[in-house]
Amino acid sequence: MKVMFYASPGSGMDDWLNEFAAALPGADCRQWQDGDNAPADYAIVWRPPAAMLEGRHALKGIFNLGAGVDAILQLGDTLPPSVPLIRVDDGGMAIQMAEYVTHAILGYFRCFDAYQQQATQREWRPLPRNQKQDFSVGILGLGVLGARIAAALAHFEFPLNGWSRTQKDLPGMHCYAGDDGLDAFLRASRVLVCILPLTPDTHGILNRENMQKLQKGHSGAYIINVARGGHLVEDDLLALIKSGDIAGATLDVFSEEPLPLGHPFWQEPRISMTPHISAMSDHTATIRQISNKIRALQRGEAVSGVVNHSAGY
Repeated sequence: MKVMFYASPGSGMDDWLNEFAAALPGADCRQWQDGDNAPADYAIVWRPPAAMLEGRHALKGIFNLGAGVDAILQLGDTLPPSVPLIRVDDGGMAIQMAEYVTHAILGYFRCFDAYQQQATQREWRPLPRNQKQDFSVGILGLGVLGARIAAALAHFEFPLNGWSRTQKDLPGMHCYAGDDGLDAFLRASRVLVCILPLTPDTHGILNRENMQKLQKGHSGAYIINVARGGHLVEDDLLALIKSGDIAGATLDVFSEEPLPLGHPFWQEPRISMTPHISAMSDHTATIRQISNKIRALQRGEAVSGVVNHSAGY
């Protein structure tokens, strides 16, 4: 069995090859380099160049080193259509996402940012207490990550709404689905968490029209984006924050990363930002999962995480 590996430089994954070799004893594992046209049974990749996969119709599987596949799908016709593209189901990311989103929501709900600002000014002033019944949380995307976020928030008894492309049924949550359900979902939610895959249909879904539909409470709605920067129309968010329709946002992803030094987000104190760290692949769990799936394919068994190219996830 021959396995070729590629991870974009600086991804933090470019030194994983030896661990894959240890997890797949007997396999011939190699680092793919430009000009490598030698046969391979499997490819393990993160943001690979088109030349790596072009014409590789003999592959039995292409494994993406993450749950998001928007970058590799951009290769288009370069991807051999008959070869299954397989994403990581979790890789330790779900619990990290739940931690991150819970922290952001509790910070807004309990006014911790406002109290921190008061502390810098030596100001002692209790603020009005938010009521949970007026603090509904809407989760855009109910896959593995979205469901784990919902489970974490349920512990704190927030009213929960969820939206997905197809109908889901999660305990303790009012679930909406499809284009027909999006408007009602937004109007029922005050905090909006985006954990959708980035597809042509979801690109720019966090736009002025949709964000204005959110419940505003006494202090405005709130946006949390931990999916992809392409979901958010950044100028629309800035305008709605300045108008007071949106109280603030926690953003982990951006249309351009690293965020340019001149970007107006740096100057907006109501936007909290982190450098795409809301959930980072646990390399031990990821390597174990991919290795197990390769062994399953070798035995002729089906595996989870196979990407539907037309759906984009």
